This record gives sequence, C-alpha cells and structure tokens, in this order.
Amino acid sequence: MKTHPQKTLLLAALFFALTLAHATLFAAGDPARWEKAMAAFEEQDRTNPPKPNGVLFLGSSSIRLWKTLAEDFPGVPLLNRGFGGSQISDSIYYFDRLVMPSRPRLVVFFAGGNDISSGVTAEQVAADFRELCAKLHQALPETRVIFISLPFVESRWKHRAETALANTYISAFCHSDPRLTYVDMNSAILSPDGTVRPEYYRKDKLHMNEAGYAVWTKLLRPLVK
Repeated sequence: MKTHPQKTLLLAALFFALTLAHATLFAAGDPARWEKAMAAFEEQDRTNPPKPNGVLFLGSSSIRLWKTLAEDFPGVPLLNRGFGGSQISDSIYYFDRLVMPSRPRLVVFFAGGNDISSGVTAEQVAADFRELCAKLHQALPETRVIFISLPFVESRWKHRAETALANTYISAFCHSDPRLTYVDMNSAILSPDGTVRPEYYRKDKLHMNEAGYAVWTKLLRPLVK
C-alpha cells in the first residue's frame, strides 16, 4: 500500500489542531452553559430596570453568594451579576448582557480562581482581565474597576503558586492605570504564617462565610462610593 507523506502530515496536523482546540475549550469552558443565567439576569432587568451609573459586582460564585451587599454598602446603588463557576472569559463573552444594561461607574470584579483550577495559566488569567478592562473602557472610558485578589484557599492549595503569579500580574496591570484598583484580600484573610484561617470559610473550604464577607466589606467600603 502506497503512502502519501504530505497527506499523512496534513492529517497529523489537523488532529493536533483539533486536540488543542478541545483542550482549550475544556480549560476555558463553553460559555453557552451560562445562557440560562443570562436570561434570568435579563428578566430581572425587565422587572426592575437597573439604574445607570451605579456599582456593578461582577464575577463568579463569591459574588453570587454575597447576599448582604445592600446591607454592607448602604446608600450605594448596587447590582449583583455573579454567576457561580464562571471564568473571566465568560464575563468577556457576555459583556454586553452583563455590564451594558447598567452602564456602571464602578465594577467590583472577582474571578480567575475557577480558571486556574481548570488549568488556565496565570499569564492567560491576567491577559483575560486586561481584555475585559479594554472592552469595558472602550464602551465606558471613565468607569473604574476594583479587582479583588484571587484567594489562597485550602480546597485549591495546590494552585497557590499559580494563583500568586496571577495576582502579581494583575496587581502590576492595575497599578499602570488610575482607573484600576487592586485589593489584596489575602493579607487580611490569611494567618500571619500564610496559612488559611478556617473561621472565614464554609465547610467546602472554598467559599466564604459571613465572617469572610465582613473582611471584604471592611476593605472595600472606603472604595465603593
């Protein structure tokens, strides 16, 4: 049987490309899985239209589970658009549906931990955050962004080094633009020796309890105006 080297190489290259694409999709996740969540947000917007120029809390489950936002930041027009398990790329993909209805003056953003735990590199996490900010400032040039640092949690302790690297990249980026603020929560949440303080977390050792959110509130309140 006669073989065709060029055809064999082409097929091998195609197989490699498909494998890489599948791996990338697996790491990033399919954003279509959030369609129901987006539809629910849009229904909320129809029922209770958001006021423009407020404060948007955006990101993954730690934002979604923050049920005391209105009490923690009294007098501030707030909107919670947290969707649990999401990655930064999901907020980019659904930007027009998540951000533009409220046209906020301030975005408080927390995401990236799910990215790293699924295999996304620190460099890519930082690049995704830069892309999100670029998209935001193209549409709303004056809007400020607060990035809540990625946490070192017991359930994801093996990702601590990559998490620290992502925080370093994002902190440097935030310091390059006066519209961006990086808030280091780890120094307030961790013990002096760098270990996790379990009293701030739920039993899943991932999500914060009321005491943990109280720490976030204390650090964010002077900035959320």
